[in-house]
Amino acid sequence: MASHIVGYPRMGPKRELKFALESFWDGKSTAEDLQKVSADLRSDIWKQMSAAGIKYIPSNTFSHYDQVLDTTAMLGAVPPRYGFTSGEIGLDVYFSMARGNASVPAMEMTKWFDTNYHYIVPELGPEVKFSYASHKAVNEYKEAKALGVETVPVLVGPVSYLLLSKLAKGVDKSFDLLSLLPKILPVYKEVIAELKAAGASWIQLDEPLFVMDLEGQKLQAFSGAYAELESTLSGLNVLVETYFADIPAEAYKTLTSLKGVTAFGFDLVRGTKTIDLIKAGFPQGKYLFAGVVDGRNIWANDLAASLITLQSLEGVVGKDKLVVSTSCSLLHTAVDLVNETKLDAEIKSWLAFAAQKVVEVDALAKALAGQTNESFFTANADALSSRRSSPRVTNESVQKAAAALKGSDHRRTTEVSARLDAQQKKLNLPILPTTTIGSFPQTVELRRVRREYKAKKISEEDYVKAIKEEIKKVVDIQEDLDIDVLVHGEPERNDMVEYFGEQLSGFAFTANGWVQSYGSRCVKPPVIYGDVSRPKPMTVFWSSTAQSMTKRPMKGMLTGPVTILNWSFVRNDQPRHETCYQIALAIKDEVEDLEKGGIGVIQIDEAALREGLPLRKAEHSFYLDWAVHSFRITNCGVQDSTQIHTHMCYSNFNDIIHSIIDMDADVITIENSRSDEKLLSVFREGVKYGAGIGPGVYDIHSPRIPSTEEIADRINKMLAVLEQNILWVNPDCGLKTRKYTEVKPALKAMVDAAKLIRSQLASAK
Repeated sequence: MASHIVGYPRMGPKRELKFALESFWDGKSTAEDLQKVSADLRSDIWKQMSAAGIKYIPSNTFSHYDQVLDTTAMLGAVPPRYGFTSGEIGLDVYFSMARGNASVPAMEMTKWFDTNYHYIVPELGPEVKFSYASHKAVNEYKEAKALGVETVPVLVGPVSYLLLSKLAKGVDKSFDLLSLLPKILPVYKEVIAELKAAGASWIQLDEPLFVMDLEGQKLQAFSGAYAELESTLSGLNVLVETYFADIPAEAYKTLTSLKGVTAFGFDLVRGTKTIDLIKAGFPQGKYLFAGVVDGRNIWANDLAASLITLQSLEGVVGKDKLVVSTSCSLLHTAVDLVNETKLDAEIKSWLAFAAQKVVEVDALAKALAGQTNESFFTANADALSSRRSSPRVTNESVQKAAAALKGSDHRRTTEVSARLDAQQKKLNLPILPTTTIGSFPQTVELRRVRREYKAKKISEEDYVKAIKEEIKKVVDIQEDLDIDVLVHGEPERNDMVEYFGEQLSGFAFTANGWVQSYGSRCVKPPVIYGDVSRPKPMTVFWSSTAQSMTKRPMKGMLTGPVTILNWSFVRNDQPRHETCYQIALAIKDEVEDLEKGGIGVIQIDEAALREGLPLRKAEHSFYLDWAVHSFRITNCGVQDSTQIHTHMCYSNFNDIIHSIIDMDADVITIENSRSDEKLLSVFREGVKYGAGIGPGVYDIHSPRIPSTEEIADRINKMLAVLEQNILWVNPDCGLKTRKYTEVKPALKAMVDAAKLIRSQLASAK
C-alpha cells in the first residue's frame, strides 16, 4: 500500500505564509516570527499527510520564495552583486536575490515550464564559486523526524538545475552550462551524505527537464551525473521524478538506465503516452511512482478509471513495486476545499484541492492492495455522474454555435492596410499616436468602494456615481496630458479575468482557491465548469459612459479568450480548444455590442497567449492555430473602420511572430522596455509587419519616472526598424499598480517625447 506526494503548496490554507512574508519585508515582524509561521505550516502539512496514510511524504518542498532559488542557495551560487562571501546564506541575501534591495536589482524571474508559477533563474558562468551554503534540506528532514514523521527529502536534480539556469551577464554566449556539473556535484554529494547520516532512507531528485525536447549531448549529461553520484547514493533509495508531459522515448531509455536510481516518477495525467513506454519495458526490480492524481487542476479524480490504469501497470512492474502518486507537485492547485463554505454544493462535489488529492492518492493505494473504501469510491462515482449529466454543464445552443465554427477561419474581409486607411479617416490621429494600455491606478478609496458595494454596504446608485466620478477624473487627466486615444481606467474591475468570468455563465469562483504565482503573490483562478456564454453585455455601459465624456476616441477594453482560458482552472471533460472557442463567441458578442454602442477602438488583451504554448515543439502549431483562430473569432464581424487592438505581456515572442501577424489585429501593443533589443531584433531581421505596433516605451513595473529624452531615444530606436506610419507610443502595461504621483509625470514625458519626434520628422520633410 504505497502512496507518495510529489510536493505540496506552501502558502497555507488561508495564505498564512504570504502575510508572514509581507509583514517581515515591511519590517513589521522579525525573522523569528516568520520562521515560527513557516515551521507551523510545515508541521501541519507533514502531520496531515501522515494521518492520511501517505507512506512517502516529501520534505524540503516548502520554500520562503522558490525551490530553484533554494537550490541556488544550497550551492552557494550567489551572484557577486549581493556581497555574499562564504558561510550559511541568511534571509537577507536570500530575499535580496529574490526581490532586489535598495542598491541592487533582483535576479530574473521566469515561468516554471508551462505553469503559472515563476522561478528565480540562476545566473551562472565559469567564475561561480560553488559551496554548500544552505543546510535547509537536512534541517527540514530532521525537523520532520523530530515530529515523528519520516520524510523523503526533495532536491532539484543537478542536470535540470543547470538547464534551467542562464548565463550571467558578460559570460561568453558559447559557454556550456552543463560544463559546470563537475563543480556542483561535489555539493550534491555533501548534501546527500548528510541526509544519509541523518537517517534518510529515500531521496527524491526532481529532473523535469527529461520531458523536454533534448538532444543526445544533454541526455548524456544525465547519465554522466548519476554515474558520478552513484557511490554517494548507495544505501539510499533514490527516486528521480519527472512531470508536466509525456517523456520522449529516447529520454525514457536514458532515465530508466541511470546509475544508482531505484525509482522513477512519471506524470500519467499529461503524459498518457508514457504508459505505452512503461508497458513496452520497465527495468526489473525498480519502483514505478505512477502520477495518476492531477496536481495541476481542481477536479476530483476518476478513481475507477485510475484504478484500472494502476492495475494494468501492476502487471508490468509487480505489486510491491508500484507506488500511487500525484502527477506533479500539488503546488499548482488550491490548498483545501474545506475553506470553501460559500461554494455551491453540487459544484463543490466535483472538486478536489490539494488536501483532498492527498486523500485520493491514499484511497487508490489502499484499493490497489484490496482494501477499497466502498463509500468513498461510491461518492466519487456519484459526483462524476452528476457532473456528466448536470444541465448546468451542457448548454445545447453554445455547443451548436461552437460546432458551427468549424467551416471558417474567421478573417476580416479586408486587408489590414485598407482597414487602417478607413480607421484613419474616422479617427484622424497624428503620426506616432499616444495611448495607454487600459488600467489607471487603483486607489485605496476605489478598492473600498468596490468592496462595500460587493458587501451591499452602499447602494448601486452610489456605486455607479463613484465609478463615474473616477472615470471622469481619468478622462480629464488624459485630456490634460493630450493623449490621443483614451481609456476609461477600469475602476470597476478587480482583475482582468475574474471581472469577465463573474459575468459569463459556466464559471464558478472560490473564496480561498489561491495558488502561488511567485514569492508571496497568489492568484485565484476562476473555475470553468460548463459551457460558456454571455447572458448580457458586460462592459458596454461603462465604455459608452466614458466615450460620452470626451470627443477623443475611447478604447473599449476586453480580455481575450486565450488569456481567460490560460488563467483559469479549465474543465477536463472536453478539449481545451473547444472551451476556448466558446469563450471567443461570448467575447465576439461583446465586441459587436461595443461597436453598436459607438465605440470605434476596441482592445482585446491576449496577455497570456504565449503562456499556453506546449512544452514540446511538435505540439506548438496545433496550439497556435486554435489560439490565434479564437482571437480572430472575437472580431471578425466588425466594420473596417472599427480599430481592433490587442496587448501582449511578455518579451519573448520572436519565435511566434508569424502567429502574432496571423492574429490580424489592426494595432498590437507589446511589453518591450525590459528587453528592448529582443523584440526589435525580429523586425531588424526582416520580418514585415504592416499593422500598427506599439512596443512599450517605458517599464511600468518600476516606480522610476523616465525622462523625455530617454523615451525619445527609445522611439528613435524603434523608427530605425519600423515605419513611422505604423508606430504607436505607449507604456508597457496597465498602470493599475502604480501611484498617480508616478503615472502623471511618466505619461507627460511620453507625450512630450512623441511630440518632439513628430516635430523632428516634420522638419526633416
